[in-house]
Amino acid sequence: MARGATSSKPFRPGTTGWTASDLDDPRIEGKWVRGAYEIVEGVLTRMPPAYFIGGESLFNVMFLVRSHQERNGISGSFSPEVDIIIDEERVAKADAVWMTPHERLLQAEAARDVGRADPDRTRILVPPSLVIESISPGHERHDRNVKRKWYAEFGVANYWLLNAYERSLELLVLEDGAYRTDCSGTEDANLRPAMFPGLELPLARVWATSTPQA
Repeated sequence: MARGATSSKPFRPGTTGWTASDLDDPRIEGKWVRGAYEIVEGVLTRMPPAYFIGGESLFNVMFLVRSHQERNGISGSFSPEVDIIIDEERVAKADAVWMTPHERLLQAEAARDVGRADPDRTRILVPPSLVIESISPGHERHDRNVKRKWYAEFGVANYWLLNAYERSLELLVLEDGAYRTDCSGTEDANLRPAMFPGLELPLARVWATSTPQA
């Protein structure tokens, strides 16, 4: 669909025939950004509500990674609630995405290649280094199976699955087109991601109920 075109489909979860290009319709985009949606194999899908405990634990993980970056001069940054265009019939909403400066340059180039005037207002078109999903109750299969397959196909090098309700974190690394477990743990385990040499993630601080200190 050309930019600025309009869609005649009703914006209703469960309807079919949706594509990433439909989001170029200003009316559709306005409804999209006011809710939590994905396009799953062409079906408009509403995402489950985000509960405080999941967001709190996700923030703690990002804080620990960010603190490690600052101590070690590692470039890169996080953004929450990011749309990723896997392909025309699959648009994922990731809970958190971490990208390097080089990946952001590639994103800007990809945006220009598809005719976007403003790369900063373009959904992610290139695979980021890391995606984190905070699993919601009743939505485990989508994150563990569906999105795992999507991100592997898209080329996301690292996929972390955070479950605040089970107090578990699984760190996956892409290898030969499929994910393998780098490390995982529950409760008060200490994880050392290969992605960030020297980083230790003490899970007791991930489940903490107040902002962790560096």
